[in-house]
Order: sequence, then structure tokens, then C-alpha cells
Amino acid sequence: MFYVAITPEAENLRELIVAWRSDAMEFLHQHAPRILLILVLAFLGLRLFKIIVEKMVAFQSKRPSQAVRASQIQTLAGVINSIGVFLIVFVSGLEVLQELNINLAPLLASAGIAGLAIGFGAQTLVKDVINGFFILLENQYDLGDSIRIAGVKGIVEAMSMRTTTLRDDDGTIHIVPNSEIHIVSNTTRDWSQFTMRVVVAFEEPSDKILKLLREVSQEIKNDPEYASDIVSDIQIPGIDRVGNGEAEYLVLVKTRPTKQYPVSRELRRRIKECFIKNNVRSGSAGRVYVVDQGPATQAS
Repeated sequence: MFYVAITPEAENLRELIVAWRSDAMEFLHQHAPRILLILVLAFLGLRLFKIIVEKMVAFQSKRPSQAVRASQIQTLAGVINSIGVFLIVFVSGLEVLQELNINLAPLLASAGIAGLAIGFGAQTLVKDVINGFFILLENQYDLGDSIRIAGVKGIVEAMSMRTTTLRDDDGTIHIVPNSEIHIVSNTTRDWSQFTMRVVVAFEEPSDKILKLLREVSQEIKNDPEYASDIVSDIQIPGIDRVGNGEAEYLVLVKTRPTKQYPVSRELRRRIKECFIKNNVRSGSAGRVYVVDQGPATQAS
């Protein structure tokens, strides 16, 4: 008969294997199902969030008033989707690590320090993105709008989360970081209005001038070429200023966005022709003032 001697090392290895088996069985019975459930819920959450964002984008894009915002909506949806995916993955990852009995305190502390360092180093970029997000979310302006931001005025040609690109009247491109946008002045939202001041000689009868201005205003409003551009009745409040041998009449016209310029030019042309036809005298001509500065010094 032979006897097998069991060394202390073999006994320790056997105990280690038994302990590993016990831990593995405990993990498979307790932690593995929880981890699987977390992963399944995270996957379903990602799919559901993506479907909701896609439905919102499709709904907004179908609205006629939002047709111009298609690209902005896509950009905004991409940002929202990225934020949602990050949050779901981040929370799911923390839950999985907790099920693996990994201490999260040092990891969270390191992530906080790294985030703080990145925040200090890229605070302008972060501010650009945050401002751009709210500009798109609140629909402060659209592509093609005429706006004034950061001391620059022009037509919006491009928008992103970080910058807004404008082209001014002489064709110059201005790229404005969104963090520099504090006040937005939009001259093409819903409707535009221009103020016209018609100056005639002081002696011209007021009733006659008001009658002619109303006739011209009604004529251009009924013109099929301009009827759709004028959104309300043209207002003629009356005399706005009197002085220097002339009277100034105020005319207020509301038009569709960006249509105030062609309408104002046509209205001025018709008023000029009407005044010529009815012998309406214009305001007094410009005056030249000669100021006596005293006798000049004669050269010796």
C-alpha cells in the first residue's frame, strides 16, 4: 500500500480553489443577475431615449414654421442624444462597478479633479457650447435672419454649438463665438417695420397731403405684387414735425421679414409721382450759413 503525503502547499492550494469556487458561485447567484439586469435596462434606456429624440425631431421638422430650423434641430438632437447616452452609460457603469465590489470613492475623486482641470482649461469652450445650446433650444434666431450680436450686424449664414457666422452688407464674414453673445437683436422675427417721413412745404394743406398719402398707401397694399408682403394696414398718424417752412408727415408700414426694403422703395417712388402729379411742393431747400469770424489779420 502506498500513502500520498499532502504537503502544506497543496493543502493551501486546495483551500484557495475551494474559496474561488465559493466566490464564483456566490457571484453567479447574486451579482451576475444584477449586472445582467443593469446592462439590459441600460440598453433599453438607450433605445427608448433614441426613439424619443428621433420622434421629437421628426415632429418638429414637419411643422411649416420649423422648416428653416431643420439643421438646428438636428444639431440640438445630436447634443441631447449624446448627453443622454453619456448619463445612462455613466450611471450603469457605476452600478456595475459597485456590484463588483470596487471602491468608487478614489475613482470619483480622480474624475472630479480631472473635470475641474478640464473646466479651468476649457472654460471658454464650455461657455461657447452652453450658450449655443440655449440659443438653439430657445430658437433665438434662424438661418437667414438679420440680427445684431456682439456689436456685429448681418445675415445668419451658419450656426453651431460653438459659433455663429454672419455676413454683413458689404459681404464680410463675421464668426462670433457664442460666449460673446449677451444680447440678440433680431430684425426679422415675425414682422418688420419701417418708418417713412414725408416732408412737404409748410403751406401745403394737411387734408390734401393726408388724402394723397392714404390713396398711395391703399394703392400699393392692393397691388398683387406687394399685397402679400404688407401684413397690416399702412398707418399715417399725421404731422410729426413742423419747422423751417416745412411739415413732416409720418408713415408706418409693417411687412414680412426682409421685405421692408423693396416695399419702402416702391412706396417712395409712388409718393414722388403722386406729389408731382398733384403739384405738391417739397420742403424748403437746404440752407448755407455763413458765419462772420471777424476781420482777418493782414500780413505785414
